[in-house]
Amino acid sequence: MDWQGWFALSLAGLALLLMSIGRFGPHLVMLAVMVILSATGIIDSAQALSGFSNSGLITVVAMFVVAAGIHHSGGVDLVVHYLLRNPKSVRSAQARIALPVSLLSGFLNNTPVVATMIPAVHAWSRKIGISPSKLMIPLSYSAILGGTLTLIGTSTNLVVNGQYQTLTGSAGFSVFSITAVGLPVAVIGLGIMLLFLPRLLPERKDQQKFGSMREFTLEVAVAFDGPLVGKSVGEAGLRELEQLYLVEIERDGSVVTAVPSEERLRGGDRLVFAGDTQAISDLLRINGIVPSVHDDEPSLSQDRAERCLVEAALSPQSEVLGLTIRDARFRDRYGAVVLAVARGGERVSGNLGNIRLKPGDVLLLEARPAFVSRQRYNKDFLLINDLDTETPRHDRAYVSWAILLVLVGAAALGALSMLNAALLGAALMIITGCCSVGQAQKAVDVPVVLTIASSFALGAALDATGAAGFLAREILDVSTGHPLLTLLLIYLVVSILTEVITNNAAAVLVVPIVLSMTASMGVPAEPFIIAVMMAASASFATPLGYQTNMMVFGPGGYRFMDFVRVGVPFNLIIGLVTVAVIGVVYDIPFNGH
Repeated sequence: MDWQGWFALSLAGLALLLMSIGRFGPHLVMLAVMVILSATGIIDSAQALSGFSNSGLITVVAMFVVAAGIHHSGGVDLVVHYLLRNPKSVRSAQARIALPVSLLSGFLNNTPVVATMIPAVHAWSRKIGISPSKLMIPLSYSAILGGTLTLIGTSTNLVVNGQYQTLTGSAGFSVFSITAVGLPVAVIGLGIMLLFLPRLLPERKDQQKFGSMREFTLEVAVAFDGPLVGKSVGEAGLRELEQLYLVEIERDGSVVTAVPSEERLRGGDRLVFAGDTQAISDLLRINGIVPSVHDDEPSLSQDRAERCLVEAALSPQSEVLGLTIRDARFRDRYGAVVLAVARGGERVSGNLGNIRLKPGDVLLLEARPAFVSRQRYNKDFLLINDLDTETPRHDRAYVSWAILLVLVGAAALGALSMLNAALLGAALMIITGCCSVGQAQKAVDVPVVLTIASSFALGAALDATGAAGFLAREILDVSTGHPLLTLLLIYLVVSILTEVITNNAAAVLVVPIVLSMTASMGVPAEPFIIAVMMAASASFATPLGYQTNMMVFGPGGYRFMDFVRVGVPFNLIIGLVTVAVIGVVYDIPFNGH
């Protein structure tokens, strides 16, 4: 192997390190790798950009739109309404989530399925008196297992198939090629989940996250004849307080929410602050500020038409991740104010403005009523409290399901390629009004698309420079050429990579290595490629490993170790079951060549 191969391997290692640290977005890391590989001439421009025209990637984009059609037409709400009902136990409640979600995830990208189900399950958990922490991990795990049922269940399956077609020139896999492996694994996985998770998952009542309003808000008043009367909020120095945020002003029976800096203060104004309540003494030192005369009745505990209190979790795609609350400028960006933050099921205390936001953080926001309708389908938040929000187009629900059935049927019967079936389905979702053009555009997860497309460049470099062949020979030496042991090692490598970087990037990097390996062994590549698909999807051990895990992290009130405790054994069991099932389905000998 020459210097180009070692350079590509080193670049791959650096990319893995940067993505596992989490400081930079995976799409930025992989785009930088693509630029370096093209600029150094290790791959030509056509190879560098091949991912952007890959049929697997275009199919993923189309399926995002199809899922948006089901989502916005209320198609998933139909399932929720008819199947959840009133369970008698935790296990029964988990089963009512697991069966429909796993089936839905087999035919829709599982990320929008989980996004739709989170607020529904959260509201349902309060109704039936079962803690969300008992239901949210089963929701994510069911979606992950369901995604392995068909080729279109996850973006990873489609991407691996697209790369496999590009590198081998073959027709690739059909919609149900993976089902012979995915179905038994999903059935066994769901059975194990329903057997053990009711006892292993923590019991955390979400109502305790934010406790009493008094714990994180404080109220003062503007003196009638004080020096602050007539001054703006900015001029009075109330915007620059280190440990407190001005949330709202109550005045003459009405409320000014998300207070702008230009707002003029009047005598008798009741000011509500959020943050470190220990700072009340510092606030009262300001000339013109006096104690509130309504200490017995906190302002925020009263219902007001001008304001709504919203509990929302930050999604993994949120624009404000990594920023402090002060730098995120919620008032300007969203017309809302952060009252408190909960992480790991408990409120984060201390200086509110300096809290650095992470995926899964649950925020208590005070906002104008329009905030809810604006953010309902925004990628920044998952609204997790039971709110009166704009209703989906329920009259299109059955139409959206019919479009999905036609799409799957046409691809399964070979009447259309998977790409054309997905594109047709996406077009029909928009034409029939199941989702608008704007909703379709928002549904496309741009960072995921960029990560996938640019990952192909590194995959191509590993293949072209001989680095993939080198790694393949190393793995073969370890496994002594035993097909089943090689299969197990491939699954293990992909599974570990998926826990530290994105599942799509992990799969794309390993496919060229697997093809080199199977060519050296002289065995069919299909079972090994299916192992890559399964391992890249079956990520249970950490909230970082799979997007749906991160989505349920905040709403379930989980801590990192909750996932490790139940996820690591689950990962191991599903891995062994998958390898065994592949061995049986593809007749790979268990005891030799």
